[in-house]
Amino acid sequence: MLANPETLSNLSPVHSDADPQETAEWRDALEAIIKHAGPERAQFLLDTLNQIASKSGVKTATGRHTPYVNTISVEDQPQYPGDRDLERKIKNAVRWNAMAMVQRANKGTNVGGHISTFASSATLYEVGWNHFFRGPTETSPGDVIFYQGHASPGPYSRAFLEGRLPEQKLNNFRRELADGGGLSSYPHPWLMPDFWQFPTVSMGLGPIMSIYHARFNRYLRDRGLSTTAGDTRIWAFLGDGECDEPESLGCISLAARDKLDNLTWVINCNLQRLDGPVRGNGKIIQELEGIFRGAGWNVIKVIWGSEWDALLKSDHTGALARRMAEVVDGEYQEFVGKDMRTKQEVADKMFLPYEEHGKRRGTFIRENFFNTPELKAMVSHLTDEQLARLKRGGHDPAKVYAAYKSATEHKGQPTVVLVKTVKGYEIPGEGGVGKNTTHQKKSLGVDQVRGFRDRFKIPVPDDKIDECPFWVPPADSPEIKYLHDRRKALGGYTPSRNMKFTPCKAPAREHFAGLYVERKGGTGGGDGETKGQSTTLAWVSLMLQLFKDEGVGKLLVPIVPDEGQTFGMPPLYNKVGMYNTAGQIYRPVDKGMLTEYRESTSGQIFQEGINEAGAMADFIAAGTAYSTYGVNTIPFYIYYSMFGFQRVGDLIWAAADSRCRGFLLGATAGRTTINGEGLQHEDGHSHLAAMTVPTCRAYDPAFAYELSVIIEDGINAMYVRNEECFYYLTIYNESYDMPAMPGEQVREGIVRGIYKYKTVTPSNAKHEVQLLGSGVILNDVLRAQGILAEKYGIASNVYSVTSYQMLRKDAIEVERKNRLTPDQPAGKSYVQQVLDGTKGPIVASSDYMRVLSDSLSPFLKDAKGPRLLSLGTEGFGRSETRKNLRRFFEVDAESVVIAALSSLADRDELDRKVVKQAIADLGVDPTKPAPWTV
Repeated sequence: MLANPETLSNLSPVHSDADPQETAEWRDALEAIIKHAGPERAQFLLDTLNQIASKSGVKTATGRHTPYVNTISVEDQPQYPGDRDLERKIKNAVRWNAMAMVQRANKGTNVGGHISTFASSATLYEVGWNHFFRGPTETSPGDVIFYQGHASPGPYSRAFLEGRLPEQKLNNFRRELADGGGLSSYPHPWLMPDFWQFPTVSMGLGPIMSIYHARFNRYLRDRGLSTTAGDTRIWAFLGDGECDEPESLGCISLAARDKLDNLTWVINCNLQRLDGPVRGNGKIIQELEGIFRGAGWNVIKVIWGSEWDALLKSDHTGALARRMAEVVDGEYQEFVGKDMRTKQEVADKMFLPYEEHGKRRGTFIRENFFNTPELKAMVSHLTDEQLARLKRGGHDPAKVYAAYKSATEHKGQPTVVLVKTVKGYEIPGEGGVGKNTTHQKKSLGVDQVRGFRDRFKIPVPDDKIDECPFWVPPADSPEIKYLHDRRKALGGYTPSRNMKFTPCKAPAREHFAGLYVERKGGTGGGDGETKGQSTTLAWVSLMLQLFKDEGVGKLLVPIVPDEGQTFGMPPLYNKVGMYNTAGQIYRPVDKGMLTEYRESTSGQIFQEGINEAGAMADFIAAGTAYSTYGVNTIPFYIYYSMFGFQRVGDLIWAAADSRCRGFLLGATAGRTTINGEGLQHEDGHSHLAAMTVPTCRAYDPAFAYELSVIIEDGINAMYVRNEECFYYLTIYNESYDMPAMPGEQVREGIVRGIYKYKTVTPSNAKHEVQLLGSGVILNDVLRAQGILAEKYGIASNVYSVTSYQMLRKDAIEVERKNRLTPDQPAGKSYVQQVLDGTKGPIVASSDYMRVLSDSLSPFLKDAKGPRLLSLGTEGFGRSETRKNLRRFFEVDAESVVIAALSSLADRDELDRKVVKQAIADLGVDPTKPAPWTV
């Protein structure tokens, strides 16, 4: 009986068969069992033998790898359903226009672009567009596709053929400010809101977002929020080099654990990253197979094109399969990328015609891949040109179709399709195919363009080659008719993003009013004095009320990365439960308690464990569902504030690009408030990071009623008024007396960023200062107000600054308008309207770096010059009490008093001797080093 090459290819080439006859008998026996008893019986016997071997000390295979051949055999390969000839012509046109787009863009500019990535993946996308990618309809959102960012010219070119993008847009590729508009470099929903759904070109983000998006589909289905989301397939296209990013593979076990069979990854294994081979000394496909199989995914390998089928069938000894397995990726790259010209031809910059190039490459392959007499005999009937045309699997529509069909029909596991391709596939001339420089290829010479035209049979005359014109088949051509028919059969066109928005009913004010009342501490039980509340617990109280709202209650999506106990969330765990696709098959240790750890398939909370990146991907899925599924889910992602922008800033930027909505809650916030935790946990700069994100509205509320007002207005802004933004709120774990809301008159100031909270005017006051406080430090500012009045007879107004960011945004908008409309009356920003009529200097203090409040300094001046002096928490945090930390960072009440006195002296309104004496009286050490230096 003939040897099975798939079995033999697992053997190392250094192992020889000492007894071929015995091997044949074992093989025959196994094949008989499979035939007569079925594969389950065969698997049982193999498992039994494996256990016996293991007990006997025999090292057995782990089962993580399969032979280096296609997973789907020729016998199991389904019939291709499409018109291969028409699809090839469509793909040729798409490839030509994708190339022309980049070529033309760089004619008179250096805007860049990428040709080689789509060249390697064109077949992967075309098979999807013609047969698998479901578009949106009136009753279905269609599939969600995370396109590989560097392949963006392909989808643009496809949309051009479909009539969805005009030629002018393609002419302005990477020139978005040109007349008539242009096309963004990569997938960016912010820039092309009706086209792209999610940004993917920051390596690793597309993969992790796709996993949590697939799980969020199940969440919508299981909670009854959508009847169609559960049927949506999530596709993610990524590169093999991209898999080195931690975000790419770090969460793949979740997809397997939750049995996300609605998720399909297609990894384009062209064996090259941006600078060179991904695994020159190894085999990236085999490595990835082991990783994914170990994680519990269904793995389909598409390595060899149909031209190899006959060779593998004739491989009676397994020699070819073994050769395929032993060649490393660096060598495979050389087989496609080696310059076939002589040294003299290189010096002469000679362009090799396609036929001559193929002949020389085939000769090289015959000598170096088929490197034994047995292998050479196997291909003796093939010409050198035919050897050069032995394709990799990712360029064969039949192989790709078989893989996609198997993936979409597979149940119980997510599927990854590992597809072997060539980077820069079929780009004519040297410097295109398989070179280390291929990724940077953004323009072709005239000979290369002509070769491209000839290879893809594009009807462009020679005298137009230099122009590299776009080309579309006639509207009534079979190609265009077929293209539209296929998309119609699949529901619609993709990529596309839903622009329709259906507003929510505004949540009832009564659910927010509970935080308007005073909450003071007192003495209780044997626990001594208690304080009122922290803003973190105020948020928990608010959520418990909002869950009752008939409009938005069911749409709230709390997300936490394993710190719920710290944030006081256990009451929420029991009330609405935590989502788990498997429900809860164990009895929780706290069963029956008010804070029971309750998991459920209908749970409302995402408890992600110690995984901020995964939780942020949840946030993006929930915060974009208003567009993707027409469901206005409202995410509240609460986390340690230090582990937000600093840890997952790239995902937060992607959320903004995605037009995401929702609330990020930086809990245990501030440099001095999470006392004892020290340097790695104490956040004094997240508000600065938040200022860099254009769609983020950042707030630092001090009191429960401020938090309540901001969240109510935020929900209404995003989900009623359709404002495209998201919110960042810092909330603290320090409990203190929460005052009642002064009245409705403060609501506008809370939302816009500042309002007057308290005025103290001693009867003998000769001087006045303005004091700004935010977050927990507002309490120290209020204490400073008392000291200034009692010890120094100075009047003051204290303002609660809820958002320096919102004040600055407003101020720079007003400044710009004034600058650009000099013939119009000058306007005043909101912060100027509030503070311009006041007297004296302004002192600001917060638990954040002083540059935060300093951002307002240009807008706060009077006849004596700048008025603002900022105090803040510059430097590394450390473990200490809150009181000592605030003195160390010079943001406590005494430091505010000294700053106010010093500012008055700087304006020649107070004798400096008073400042010097105050420093001594208040116990401030002027000789200690600056906090940012130690």
